[in-house]
Amino acid sequence: MFNNVYCGKKVLITGNTGFKGSWLTEWLLRLGATVVGYSIDIPTTPSMFEDSSLESRIKHYFGDVRDYPLLKGIIDLEKPDFIFHLAAQAIVSVSYDEPVETISTNAIGSINVLEAVRRIDWPCIVIMITSDKAYDNVEWVWGYRETDAVGGNDIYSGSKGAAEVLINCYLKSFFLKQDLVRVGIGRAGNVIGGGDWAKDRIVVDIMRSWSKGVPVKIRSPQATRPWQHVLEPLSGYLNLGMKLYESNSLNGEAFNFGPRTEQNRTVVELLQDLAKQWGFDDMGNAYQVVDSIPFHEAGLLKLNCDKAMFYMKWEANLSYAETVEFISNWYKVYFDGAKDLSLVTLDQLGKYEALAKNRGRSWALN
Repeated sequence: MFNNVYCGKKVLITGNTGFKGSWLTEWLLRLGATVVGYSIDIPTTPSMFEDSSLESRIKHYFGDVRDYPLLKGIIDLEKPDFIFHLAAQAIVSVSYDEPVETISTNAIGSINVLEAVRRIDWPCIVIMITSDKAYDNVEWVWGYRETDAVGGNDIYSGSKGAAEVLINCYLKSFFLKQDLVRVGIGRAGNVIGGGDWAKDRIVVDIMRSWSKGVPVKIRSPQATRPWQHVLEPLSGYLNLGMKLYESNSLNGEAFNFGPRTEQNRTVVELLQDLAKQWGFDDMGNAYQVVDSIPFHEAGLLKLNCDKAMFYMKWEANLSYAETVEFISNWYKVYFDGAKDLSLVTLDQLGKYEALAKNRGRSWALN
């Protein structure tokens, strides 16, 4: 997988205790990497990071990405071959309550990572993870391309747009003029999967409600999203890291990672399909629509991923039905009382890799 470029390498993940960070940690360990984590806290209860005993299998530091001296000191000490920067305040609803923390974490935190590697003396590949929300969303029906304007109509989107502007400034000022540190940017959104326990996420709300035997309350049933399993963008980030490791031709480039158009579904369609997996006959027992919408949510935001396909031969791997099945099965194992959630995670990683190989995904054929 991925030309074996991660086997035997040291990889630092910021935000490793979160949902995406935990999945990425599991995958990199499976690929033979030594993983170092840097995260401010355990962000949720339950926690995939804790339930999979990841702290015992990696070297982990607790720290804030806004604490530049600490972050810089750890990077200089560990000398990672790869850095995946995932640390962020990633919840839209929280950004309304904590706007300054959201902006400082997402924008300044990102720049601290780049500043920390600006003068290092060893080769390092840095993958900066932002969001599809970084685009100035006017809700047009075609997908946003990497050259479209960034911006934001809410605090979270604005913080990601600001991060993109600052990253671009650093790239042009420092990183495109040298070859020791190569930087790539990954943009993805509407990521769902087992192990997510974050606040105000649709799948999390569904699973928490159904585990208690009550219908989930949903705000925007007709909002359309290009849903994708967490392994889809992670395969994109790992693919980008591989390409940057092998060549500097993509240094400084941004890439969208999203599902095929057929993945677009409304919130209520996703909910009903998950409900069928959980054995609901009466949808009235599965969900209720409420009128209260406490914060702005985009009605439609989709990505054009042609650039990733052209330059890296990357494309989404799972069908919508497979995505729903993966999610449902992971949470069923959890609520059945499994003691070690890494087993179901590794099982799904194995199935994902096998499907990728059978379907000719370039990163799985090396």
